[in-house]
Amino acid sequence: MQDDPRVLMMGEDIGTLGGVFRVTEGLKSEFGAKRVIDTPLAESGIVGTAIGLAMHGFRPVCEIQFDGFIFPGFDQITSQLAKLTNRHEGTQSMPVVIRVPYGGHIGAVEHHQESPEAYFAHTAGLRSVSPSTPHDAYWMIQEAIRSNDPVMFFEPKSRYWPKGQVDFTAPGVPLHASRVVRLGTEVTVLGHGAMVSVLLQAAEIAAEEGISLEVVDLRSLSPVDYGPILESVRKTGRLVIAQEAPGNVSVGSEIAATVSQKAFYSLEAPVLRVSGFDAPFPPAKLESVYLPDADRVLEAVDRALAY
Repeated sequence: MQDDPRVLMMGEDIGTLGGVFRVTEGLKSEFGAKRVIDTPLAESGIVGTAIGLAMHGFRPVCEIQFDGFIFPGFDQITSQLAKLTNRHEGTQSMPVVIRVPYGGHIGAVEHHQESPEAYFAHTAGLRSVSPSTPHDAYWMIQEAIRSNDPVMFFEPKSRYWPKGQVDFTAPGVPLHASRVVRLGTEVTVLGHGAMVSVLLQAAEIAAEEGISLEVVDLRSLSPVDYGPILESVRKTGRLVIAQEAPGNVSVGSEIAATVSQKAFYSLEAPVLRVSGFDAPFPPAKLESVYLPDADRVLEAVDRALAY
């Protein structure tokens, strides 16, 4: 926002309050109410206004307060925002970022702990990404704002509080690159957002039992960077995909199908998936049953190694 006066923020309670998760705290006092805009509780209006602003040269960043609240704006995102550049044969760019706090681990109620990323990764015309570390969160949001295409920026809620190192001199890898975050030799485990920390925990436990897991952070849900994924699978011969979202028709489903096609002769076991259940997100006291944890990941690893 300091570098580009065209960047402005819009969302419910993002100004004076600083957002439910305090991500935008202090920005209204620094940049003023005309660039950090508290909106009515109307997601369709937020996204629709952002589309109009983008058409007039601005680069709006919208915050959807919680994942489950995005659906009133679904038509604007999928029918308008995603389609306008194609509709104008490339002459009209749509530099809009939609920030979506998503996922579980915070003990919240229905509509506050969902994982709707597959809807948007499926939609042509949208880019979809999700950081897993403070370093990636710092750099990926800037790259997303600089993009001339609309970007769905999924922020795992449970990763707002952990601290980590940020290299302020370089982003490391591009916005849409997947990345190996732990080397291993026997099984590749892959995930995005909050699941990456679960996979790293599983890898630590597996190492104590003499099993070597290679952990891949997907980072970009659409487009998917298959290069590091396939290279890893061709080395280990096995892949376990973990996600908080339900498994049916999911990001993990697509990756499993593509890896099975492109690395078929390297696989020594079927690609296995660990996911949330194909049911609505449960009450908070049952979230630990619903969400994949290290034990469920390791159970899948054991099944992969048994082939």
